[in-house]
Amino acid sequence: MAVEKTSGKTDQLVEKLKAALGADLVSVVLYGSAASGDYHPRFSDLNVFCVLARLAPEQLAKSEPVVRWWQGQGNPSPLMLTEHEVVTSTDCFPIEFQDMKRHHRLLFGRDVVSGLEIDGRFYRAQVECELRSKLLRLRQKAAAVLSDKDVLRRLMVDSLSSFCVLIRHSLILAGGEGDGRKRDVIERAGGHFGLNPGPFLTLLDLREERVKPKEVDPGPLLAAYLNEIGKVIDAVDALEHA
Repeated sequence: MAVEKTSGKTDQLVEKLKAALGADLVSVVLYGSAASGDYHPRFSDLNVFCVLARLAPEQLAKSEPVVRWWQGQGNPSPLMLTEHEVVTSTDCFPIEFQDMKRHHRLLFGRDVVSGLEIDGRFYRAQVECELRSKLLRLRQKAAAVLSDKDVLRRLMVDSLSSFCVLIRHSLILAGGEGDGRKRDVIERAGGHFGLNPGPFLTLLDLREERVKPKEVDPGPLLAAYLNEIGKVIDAVDALEHA
């Protein structure tokens, strides 16, 4: 049912974009969890990438009613790039384009994603940078809420999706299998990086309401969570010198 509803929404989006942008619309691509098979109606977004021949204020104005409608459906605004920007920005967004290459569904037009070349040096550097940045941000936020157990639990749960994405990319960089649902990725990372999957699985249980928040003490969980994230960072850092 979720897949059918997703297809219906994206079909409507494509028709609206075609009507608004006409010949300027080169392609519309679905990426992210809805394209990889890890879509959850409650937690996941419908991520859409639009490629245009021209992208000036004129095209933005034409697309505004469509973007507003799409946001009203509970989805993030489509990413919009020109064909030239797609080709020249893979070094800036290697994680995003790597994800699109591995899992995407062409909704309209030409496939401008499958043939992209991703430089492994930029890819590894971005994965490490994102891991370190998100770890620092998590520590900063946790420092202000350590005494509030409910807020601390929510903080960790909210950070989980981003770290799961980055762990998946860390596996790919290390030559492992990066596909599958979050639990599968975390379990594989355990074997690949010597990671204890426990903290991540507990947070997934909290997120999916398999356990009650009061059953989880967030203090020890935070310590374990930070420690395991650090192991992944060290593994990705070591790849630079391999």
